[in-house]
Parts: sequence; structure tokens; C-alpha cells
Amino acid sequence: MKTLDRHYLLRHRDVPEIHRLEVYEANEGYAGLRKALKEYEPGELVELCKASGLRGRGGAGFPTGLKWSFLPKDGRPRVLVVNADEGEPGTFKDRELIEHNPHQLIEGMLITAYATEAPESYVYIRGEFLHGYEVLTRAIAEAKARGYIGDNILDSGFSHRMYVYRGAGAYICGEESALLESLEGKRGNPRLKPPFPAVSGLYGRPTVINNVETIMNLPPLVLNGPDWYRQWGTEKSPGIKIMSVSGHVRRPGNYEVPLDLTLAELIELAGGPREGHRVKAVIPGGSSMPVLPASKLDTRLDYESLVAAGSMLGSGGCIVMDDSTCMVAAAARVVRFYRDESCGKCTPCREGTYWMTDVLDRLERGEGDTDDLDMLLDVADNINGKAFCPLGDASVGFMVSAIRHFRDEFVEHITGRTCPMGAKLYGAVNH
Repeated sequence: MKTLDRHYLLRHRDVPEIHRLEVYEANEGYAGLRKALKEYEPGELVELCKASGLRGRGGAGFPTGLKWSFLPKDGRPRVLVVNADEGEPGTFKDRELIEHNPHQLIEGMLITAYATEAPESYVYIRGEFLHGYEVLTRAIAEAKARGYIGDNILDSGFSHRMYVYRGAGAYICGEESALLESLEGKRGNPRLKPPFPAVSGLYGRPTVINNVETIMNLPPLVLNGPDWYRQWGTEKSPGIKIMSVSGHVRRPGNYEVPLDLTLAELIELAGGPREGHRVKAVIPGGSSMPVLPASKLDTRLDYESLVAAGSMLGSGGCIVMDDSTCMVAAAARVVRFYRDESCGKCTPCREGTYWMTDVLDRLERGEGDTDDLDMLLDVADNINGKAFCPLGDASVGFMVSAIRHFRDEFVEHITGRTCPMGAKLYGAVNH
């Protein structure tokens, strides 16, 4: 198993107190920014990022440097927005990064802002992350006092302003256009695209939106170069990734790993399944991703391998389920979450998530009908690719894949009026 010899993002595990500016500076802190401002023109940094193959770590996996290059060169002021609204069930990496290594996020933002020629940046942080908000706000104040934020940074001629905005706990605001609406003080509903944020984003300005983990790759990448970064992972999915491992494992937590690791190796790092149990299924990238059966555990974590296996890397929230798991109950719980978090703007998502929850609850109560599985798949088909934003697609991924891989379990709930896993059915309670 090829693992890292040190942490590059979760650095607080190797360097205690690295959230303090003086400790961060003593450990190559802001050296990447100094190098970027001294040795590179903005366009050269964009090309460096392209050469590294760094892809967005928020879920979509879009090439970061290519995303930066989409900004129009029309003279309008640009803006950088960092998506720290971490609401994907099973994903908790950004919270740890912000709370324990905030200066690397700030440094990465400054490098990105310089590369994209953005005089302002905003961090949109989940409202429940109060401690992270306070830590990040203090770190920004420290960096500003030291001259890393403000006018003529490090005598380079580059100036920058940085702000932190707290959201209000809406999952939909993790979608980039809904995030922008919320950041502008409006209701967090998704926008119609095009125009895309790169052309017309925050207040109509050309906008780059990147995830926390994506941005934090920039300081070590600038310091060490794209070839260094490409020593890990695969040709199309190079580098390192933080995987949030939860569920039925002995050591749940965040693991910083190369992208050519397999699911089985990742679960082994997390201590393996609970004693007396075996892995039954895994969601590789958060609850919005399709589930994979245990027969797919030899799949590598890179984007292409997971797609070929029938799922996606997503945000890296790896949820492990052992042989005690009822897949019908799991599907009901996942779909219920998306029903509750739907903004209600479009009919497929608003109505479809309601009906899927209703049918799954009926199966869970032992009141299912032989036509229910076909109905679920039909409703899912009427949502997938037809909703206004990706939340609709997210709501059906787990359920459809669970029926595909564990159909017998769903059938047993209908024909046997019982759960084959021995789970107690809900009775007459519809919740």
C-alpha cells in the first residue's frame, strides 16, 4: 500500500499549533505565496496549475487550472469565492482543515487570487461551523497585520481584500450559484445557467469558485512544482485527496491519501470493519453518490476508476456499511434528507423526493406493493437530469444503485413484510 510519508494538508497532525501564524511561518508558511509573487506572472500560475492536473475537490472534479482560464479578459474586476459550506452527509474534511490549518487556506486563497487577478475574495462558511469561523477570522486578522493581506503585499504591487461570510445551514447553498445568491443576501436558490459564474457570478462579476481542499493544495504545489504533485495518483487523476471515512469502521476520520489507493486499502487504514462483521457496501464520495457493493472494493479512488465501477469520488465522504445494514432503511434515510433539503424551486426535485420518501417509508413499514420498485425507478428517472440543479440527481444516486445491487432485500420487504437483515420495521409510524 502506497501512503504518504507526511501530511501536506492535514499538517496540524505533524506540526502542533500550526494554526498560529508564527508556527505556520516557521514551517514554510507563506513561502509558496512569496515564490508565486516573486517568480511567476498570474498567467504562468494558471499554466502551472493546469500542468499539475489538480482537480476540484468539492465534488465535480473539474480541472482547476482550466476553470481559472475561463475568466473573460474584458477588464471587469474579478472575485474569488471559496466554498466552505460543507453539508454533504459523510464529508467532514473542510471543517478540520479550517479549524486546525487556517493559514494554509489563506495562503492558497492569496495565490489563487493573484493567479486569477482577483482583488477580493470571500469565504462562504457553513453557519454551524462557529468555531471554524472564529479560527479563520483570527487567522485572517493575523495575516493582515503581518502584511500578507492588504495593499502591496510583500512589495509585489499585488493588493487583496478577504472576507468571511456565514451561511445559515442550507444544503442547497453548497451548489455554487445558490451560494452566490445567498452571499448577495438573497434566498439561496440556484440560478439558471448560462451565464456561468466565470462570466457573471457574484454581483455580476467574473467569479472563480473553489472548494477549501482544492485551494489548500496551492501552497505546496507552487513550492514543489507540478511534477512533484504528479508522483501520486494516476495520469488523469494525479495528486492527493482527503477522504472522510465514517460508518462501520474502527477508526473513522479524515485520511490524506494518494488517489491510486483502493477502497479496500482506505478501509484498512480506517481500521477495517467492526469485529465479527464484513463490509457489505461503500459510498465512495458522500451520500449523493451511488453505492458500491463489497465486490468493488478493489476499485481505486481516482475519478475514472470510480466512474467505471458505477459511482463517483464526489467530495470524498466514504461511508462504509457492514452486513448489519438494511439497504432499504439506508435508502429511506438518504432520500428523506434530500426531500428536506430541496429548495422546492423545480417540480421534479420537489415532488419526486416527496414521492420517493413516501414509497420507501411504506416499504419500511412492511406495507409495500409489488409495483413499488418500478415506481421508485420511474420517479428517479423523471428526476435524474431533469431538475434545475444537481440536488435532484443527488437524491436518486444512492437509491437507484441500492436497488440495482441489493434488489432482493427490497423485494423481501415487500413479499415477506419483514426486513431480511433483522431490522425492526417502523410499524405504522410515518416519519
